[in-house]
Amino acid sequence: MTTLDTVDTLGTDGQAEAIAAAAVGKQLQMPLPETFATVAEERLHRKVQLAAAFRMFSKAGLDEGVAGHVTARDPEFPDSYWVNPFGMHFSLIKQSDLVRVNHAGEVVEGDRAVNGAAVAIHCAVHAARPDVVAAAHAHGPYGKTLSSLDMGIEPLTQDACAFYDDFGIFKNYSGVVLDAEEGKKIGEALGAHKAVILRNHGMLTVGETVESAAWWFLTLERTAQSQLMAYAAGTPTQIGHAEALQTRGQIGFELAGWFQFQPIWQRISKDNPDIWD
Repeated sequence: MTTLDTVDTLGTDGQAEAIAAAAVGKQLQMPLPETFATVAEERLHRKVQLAAAFRMFSKAGLDEGVAGHVTARDPEFPDSYWVNPFGMHFSLIKQSDLVRVNHAGEVVEGDRAVNGAAVAIHCAVHAARPDVVAAAHAHGPYGKTLSSLDMGIEPLTQDACAFYDDFGIFKNYSGVVLDAEEGKKIGEALGAHKAVILRNHGMLTVGETVESAAWWFLTLERTAQSQLMAYAAGTPTQIGHAEALQTRGQIGFELAGWFQFQPIWQRISKDNPDIWD
């Protein structure tokens, strides 16, 4: 926890002011990402959060057969990451079910097979972005629908502004991504952004924590839904450039993504205590 006396060190461009706006004259607290005494503690935390993310994806309707994967970089062996076993339903995944895979796609911990697409895409994303701890991809109905259209994420709503000028587009669909070179191209299309649209496929988000990557994906899916609904209803009005950029500075920064996941974590951890098993 931190007090609002120190919150000004956590963000810029009005981020701290937005958090503290209602706290004048009061000594309040807010949660912050945890720190860990040992690598083992940090590993367990990431794996539990990863299991919680899968449970969230399931509750949000972001599970479809064997499609989809979320990964978390190992804190001790950063050239490897934890991923869901191939063919296991998201709603059943516990931290002990997760499998660790290295950048070559080899399983180095665990005895379950992993999705070949997860290896091809996530190995490349983690290699291209050493700042990224987690990456999330699923075949959500709205994300994959929007990915089939010649458009990106438009600043139609406040929530959409989190992605304003902060997404890439991978335009060359060539089938299920199983080739390492294809994964590398996706990593290049992602660039320094928090999200990438995979044309005719779906979307992928990344974060410096498991929590932020999962939240960015959930809100991106809902943003795609909102955008599709807006165009189905009429001609939507876009938010102006300056206003969209300012709003991104208020809601699209890394700590905001982590913080938005916290109410979800509270619900998931209460309803699904077996994620710790």
